[in-house]
Amino acid sequence: MSTQKLFHIAVVGSSGAVGRQILRLLEERNFPVGDLKLLASKRSAGTKVPFKGREITVEEAGPGSFEGVDIAFFSAGGDVSRELVPHAVESGAVCIDNTNAFRMDPEVPLIVPEVNLDRLNEHKGIIANPNCSTIQMVAALKPLYDRFGISRIIVSTYQAVSGAGSRAVDELVRQSRRFLDGEEDKPELLPVASLPVKHRIAFNAIPQIDKFHDNGFTNEEMKMIQETKKILGEEGLDVTATCVRIPVLYGHSESVYVELKEEYDLEEVKSLLASAPGIVLQDNPAEQQYPLASNAAGRLETYVGRVRRDLSNPKALNLWIVSDNLLKGAAWNAVQIGEYIAIEQ
Repeated sequence: MSTQKLFHIAVVGSSGAVGRQILRLLEERNFPVGDLKLLASKRSAGTKVPFKGREITVEEAGPGSFEGVDIAFFSAGGDVSRELVPHAVESGAVCIDNTNAFRMDPEVPLIVPEVNLDRLNEHKGIIANPNCSTIQMVAALKPLYDRFGISRIIVSTYQAVSGAGSRAVDELVRQSRRFLDGEEDKPELLPVASLPVKHRIAFNAIPQIDKFHDNGFTNEEMKMIQETKKILGEEGLDVTATCVRIPVLYGHSESVYVELKEEYDLEEVKSLLASAPGIVLQDNPAEQQYPLASNAAGRLETYVGRVRRDLSNPKALNLWIVSDNLLKGAAWNAVQIGEYIAIEQ
């Protein structure tokens, strides 16, 4: 991107997986960074992080950390965001929050740039980044929503362990090695670290991501349902989700059934997807070409394939959607928002 103004940037949670990706993208995209402040927990304070040929010392995040900051990226957990974002806004920063702290606040725009960038300027100092699994789905469905309208979405997700943090990645690797060696390994993190019962993720699928609500849906599933409606601006849209953790390191996959409001031509659907911003159509079953998590890992795009007409409903179709959960699902979506803010200023 090109702009003359340099921005004072803060990254809260700079030592975490998403924070590291944000820093990498800021450097690779040549974001107009003037001063850069790296913030994290007391445990990580003092760590030195390379950025554009220099080393920056991580500081402990606190209410007084945001003086002079123009744009603050938050990826340190909902509790941290709820505590510190108001202080950052009061100091004059625009906050791009990767947590669920403000996503459903009616005063806070929930932004996927390919979908609802027109809502960006409604912010009052806080812009929310949606959940990773929501982002890739709405990015892929947006061109179909605009052309045909959507009445119903049924999604089943197959989510990588990196969505639960770097310790979950380590746990999957460790469990896999020990399982293959015939050794026992006590699960410590999944499905939810704070709950008493844990399950092995290696060579397994866990149909629980986050805690359960009284309605039988998990928090992850409710995020997808509620966020999709807010992003598309259609509260009456029927959405249901089943979210599953699988033994993949990076890249979320989704099987999506979508009912359109009109009948459609399948080739037009594919053409709309192929030309949509940020979307790559990989749909050649005869050559076994379709999106794979292993290929999407490390890429900024969202991949769509297995596009096919539903056999029971002339207005419905089925899609397979894959994206890197740490990039488009988190860091890249946030940096995209930051780039648009920089351009506007």
